[in-house]
Amino acid sequence: VFDSVAEAAERTGAEATAIYVPPSFAADAILEAAAASLRLVVCITEGIPVADMVRVAALLAAGRFGPPPTLVGPNCPGLIRPGHAKIGIMPGPIHRPGDVGVVSRSGTLTYEVVANLTRAGRGQSTCIGIGGDPVIGTRFVDALHFFEADPDTKAIVMVGEIGGSDEEEAAAFVKDHVRKPVVGFIAGRAAPPGRRMGHAGAIISGGQGTAEGKVRAFQAAGIAVASRPSEIPGMLRGK
Repeated sequence: VFDSVAEAAERTGAEATAIYVPPSFAADAILEAAAASLRLVVCITEGIPVADMVRVAALLAAGRFGPPPTLVGPNCPGLIRPGHAKIGIMPGPIHRPGDVGVVSRSGTLTYEVVANLTRAGRGQSTCIGIGGDPVIGTRFVDALHFFEADPDTKAIVMVGEIGGSDEEEAAAFVKDHVRKPVVGFIAGRAAPPGRRMGHAGAIISGGQGTAEGKVRAFQAAGIAVASRPSEIPGMLRGK
């Protein structure tokens, strides 16, 4: 047990951290990890005030604590490379080593997609839950960049949901930069406009962030779109 993150990193050589502290302390915990020069910060905490995360994002982007760490989350299940390592709360037993990279805004849908892949005999290279808050660290484009460069990843599954424009930006990135096959799924097709569904970022506002718009963006980028998670293994067959 150490008195600070900096002391723990110095004495153990730690390069990564998982943050589970309550929302009112989580932003400072992220900044403390950055100040300790940790390379990977995974924040599981849900309910961090958006204003706190705006402050964190600005300080990290400005290099206030040196080179910014890779931040996954907040409000996410973390990440796992089956057979190697896990940081967060993803249920290990449903995963198996393989060649499909999975990135998702929803933790529960990540588990459902992975369980379907594993039952179909298709393992995963790395699974990343990026979180469903309005302000997060790692976004779809960041994960896609990693998967495209990862030699162990042969195909990619991207699970989005209503709200925001990350999926549309990711689709444009796929069209221009990703050569590996991508299958997508968009949750929240039945969500009424103006009502938040589950995640803080899952809200359709001003006609933006609709499921239909995201599906069209995926299809225009050549991404095969599943109607339900159970269809994904079949759509990946042969890829």
